[in-house]
Amino acid sequence: MRLKLVRFQQVSTRFRVQSFATKATTTHGFSSLSDKKGQIERVTTILEQKGFIPKDLIQQEVNYFFGNLGISDLYFKVEPAESVAQHILSLYSAKITADVKHESVLDINLERETENNAVFIHTNIPGIGSVNGKNYEKAIDEKYLDVTTPFRVESYRSESIQGKTVSHLRSYFINKCAFPDTPAAASPDIRAISDAAFSEAMTDTTEKLYTRVIQQVLAQTGPVIEVHDVASTNEKRLVVGYKSGTARLFLSAVSDLYKHYGLRCSKKFVEPFSNGVTVMSVYLGPSVKPNARPFEYCVAQVAKETSLLFCLPTTPFQELFKAGKLCVQESMYGYTNWIFAQHFLNRLGREYTSLQTILDSKNNSHNEVLSKIKKRLRTDTFTREHILDIIKLYPELVKLCYASFAAEHQTDRSNELSITKALNEHELLEVIRKTVANTQEAMIFESFVTFNKHVLKTNFYQSTKIALSFRMDPKFLPAVEYPQPLFGMFLVVGGEFRGFHLRFRDIARGGIRVVKSRNREAYSINLRSLFDENYGLANTQQRKNKDIPEGGSKGTILLDAQHQDNPKRAFEKYVDAILDLVVPAPGSTMVDKYGKPEILFFGPDENTADFMDWASLHAKKRGAGFWKAFTTGKSQSMGGIPHDIYGMTTRSVHQYVLGILRKLNLKENAITKMQMGGPDGDLGSNEILISEDNTIGIVDGSGVVYDPAGLNRGEIERLAKTRKMINHFDVSKLGPKGFRVLLDDSNVTLPDGTIVDSGLKFRNEFHLNPLSSADLFVPCGGRPEAVDLANVHNLFNADGTPRFKYIVEGANLFITQDARLKLENAGVLLFKDASANKGGVTSSSLEVLAALSFNDTEFKQHMTVQNGVIPPFYAQYVQSVQNFIENAATMEFECLWKESQRTGLPKSILSDNLSVGIVKLNEELQNTTLWENEALRRVVLAEAFPKLLIDKLGLDTLLERVPEAYVKAIFGSYLASRFVYKHGTEPSQFAFFEFLAPYFEAVEKSKK
Repeated sequence: MRLKLVRFQQVSTRFRVQSFATKATTTHGFSSLSDKKGQIERVTTILEQKGFIPKDLIQQEVNYFFGNLGISDLYFKVEPAESVAQHILSLYSAKITADVKHESVLDINLERETENNAVFIHTNIPGIGSVNGKNYEKAIDEKYLDVTTPFRVESYRSESIQGKTVSHLRSYFINKCAFPDTPAAASPDIRAISDAAFSEAMTDTTEKLYTRVIQQVLAQTGPVIEVHDVASTNEKRLVVGYKSGTARLFLSAVSDLYKHYGLRCSKKFVEPFSNGVTVMSVYLGPSVKPNARPFEYCVAQVAKETSLLFCLPTTPFQELFKAGKLCVQESMYGYTNWIFAQHFLNRLGREYTSLQTILDSKNNSHNEVLSKIKKRLRTDTFTREHILDIIKLYPELVKLCYASFAAEHQTDRSNELSITKALNEHELLEVIRKTVANTQEAMIFESFVTFNKHVLKTNFYQSTKIALSFRMDPKFLPAVEYPQPLFGMFLVVGGEFRGFHLRFRDIARGGIRVVKSRNREAYSINLRSLFDENYGLANTQQRKNKDIPEGGSKGTILLDAQHQDNPKRAFEKYVDAILDLVVPAPGSTMVDKYGKPEILFFGPDENTADFMDWASLHAKKRGAGFWKAFTTGKSQSMGGIPHDIYGMTTRSVHQYVLGILRKLNLKENAITKMQMGGPDGDLGSNEILISEDNTIGIVDGSGVVYDPAGLNRGEIERLAKTRKMINHFDVSKLGPKGFRVLLDDSNVTLPDGTIVDSGLKFRNEFHLNPLSSADLFVPCGGRPEAVDLANVHNLFNADGTPRFKYIVEGANLFITQDARLKLENAGVLLFKDASANKGGVTSSSLEVLAALSFNDTEFKQHMTVQNGVIPPFYAQYVQSVQNFIENAATMEFECLWKESQRTGLPKSILSDNLSVGIVKLNEELQNTTLWENEALRRVVLAEAFPKLLIDKLGLDTLLERVPEAYVKAIFGSYLASRFVYKHGTEPSQFAFFEFLAPYFEAVEKSKK
């Protein structure tokens, strides 16, 4: 039978793995020949004592093990004699087993793991792998390389060993790194950041090579990939440098890649350094198989495709890649289109459109039925699993579709030996229809064709990418589902996430949010709704941005189910991948079918508030001239105006609350309020601090706190000031009917006797609970569509009266439009998100304007807070931003109130009408002769630009520095918003002339 050593306890640490070959010069070994002889003598003695091997064969087996298997001297140096003896016994047992079973391959499987090192030695068949089918390198990736404690790896391959079939020994030696105590940044010397053993054995050639690679890795975001000749051999050395922790399962993925091209590997090294860089070296030799492809071609393809593997080391298409049915590029393309198809297969069809036409859009029951049908069709027609199964059935179609994609976007095809013919769209669709079995299968591959047709540019062929990005032409989106056309769309695919960025105008602004999932069920829900949520958020942003130059945009990053722990890494990859397309690297050969420069503006959103500084500095590092304005919500030391510190978002939301109280002649401290979104968040905390109402309940990420007599004002203000969730609420300050239920609670009995089985379910649904009743409801947080037509009836009492009199929707998309209309029809005074929640975007817009107006020196002097010292200009500018937000909110509130009384229309519809009217007029004004009238233009802009900026820099300087497209947007948005707020959505035909009259008068005065 075959002996196998029992493993020691495994530890969750990251190891360095090494692989050795017989003729390789080992990095470590015995310090003298006598050391090795001593080891042999000790092993021989142990084997004699055990008695399992006949005495006359012991020396032969020992000599064979020490001298003929190509095992590195490092193994004999680190392994105690007892372990070596046990391994020789295992090998001897394997020989006997192979002979008894008449097996052609000698199965050797030696393993030992301790806390600080590990050894794996196993029989390897070229092109197949280990005899026992175990993927050692994947296990090494998972246990030692993809964790936080650094380990180094060496791996060697022996010459052929005994047996009828050609096989080799593959050895892995894994050791915990021992770095110098010197801080990594203290010295440019590579030895100051190297493991002691590696530093001792490092050759001059390796030192120079690794030093240069490390410096290059630190200077860029993506991997450094190089190929070098190995002196006096026919081998090539593949060197890959990358930031530690940015690629998972990378060692095993690279091995799969070179095996795909039939190459053999004599040795490989994975070397982490204490400055956060890892360098991998893989020594590749030509295939020994007949009819093998040229060695130079194969190595070039491996180097080229390694960058793709770095982005996506593992995908569901890996089995097709290993089987030789798809190359890496084709499998990555297939994976991207699998994601594309999940989101964009037209699942509603003509029948849905016909039904939508027949039904009455003003009938809530009809709308509810349509909403349910839409959700069912999107969920059930094409599941992720079904799409994947169909794609895997037809790898030849994936190859054909990829060929068409490559023909459009791959500029360097010089190394290609055999290129699949690129078909045109008509030919490709014809082949698809003849190949697949039914219409549904055809629709899946037709989405590949749609993808190809609408990719305007991509970093797919860029070697330094860390995630795949695609600038899409969004015209493929069906109008029945997405009636407001998008201006621009990015799709980003990374190893830990997928994401979108959508914008409705060329100059647009909006936050980037990371979507987390508590469990796999939540992930499936988030996945299905990702694009629609992104579209809805961007559309809401478009309507909110009516007072500012920028249109609406939004970005979403959905973390994969198994990668919920590192949102920052996903965010960094997302940003860098988009910058690949917006700020191409010097000398880039990327095909650009869009052909125009693009400027994007990002802001903070869920789970990204702390990343804005990095993004701005990274944009500067990438050479973006607009880096100061690239992100808002930055720290004050970088010129940011934090929304949370200055309550920017809340200042807009609360103006609507105050407006309601003013119109109804109510005192704020006399009304009760229910609040979604807790004291730990921006909007939630500032809503608590700015208000004077009687808050009876708060729901946040940790649970629910409720008291019908009113929550202790001092206690909730304490939590708001310290930004703590309600799980820190002092329950001793609750009244007799008050309670707190946290997320992980179960079987909790409330004061009224109700038993709460699940704290999570109770929290998620508390806004629908009858206890959640008050004069005022202010959602400051929560998931989109928390209230829709299917559950809005829960916001009504048994007698049909609404549980809330007034609703000011602070959280984006918290209530669906259909549900809003039902509430308004029942008499609820409701102001939707697009009107109420615009303070944050307004603040961000004015922050960007300052960044565009000042040069770097002026910006640092006037807009950055250094060592806690706030520049006088900064303090004045923040105050002016707050005033602007409150004035704009008041103007819109008054307009909505007046229009509602005049027309009788719901405020939710009027809010959209206002937004559409302002946005449309804005675009028209930018393209009329009014803009060409320089004198009028200067008068308007002198009023539209913040007075502080004009006083500091002068109008001429502002017009010189701020991009013209942005200035035009300021001109149009200022006039359009002021006109509509004053004259409403249905002005008389002379109203605009009346509105412009004061401006023309100012022009005439300026001439005198």
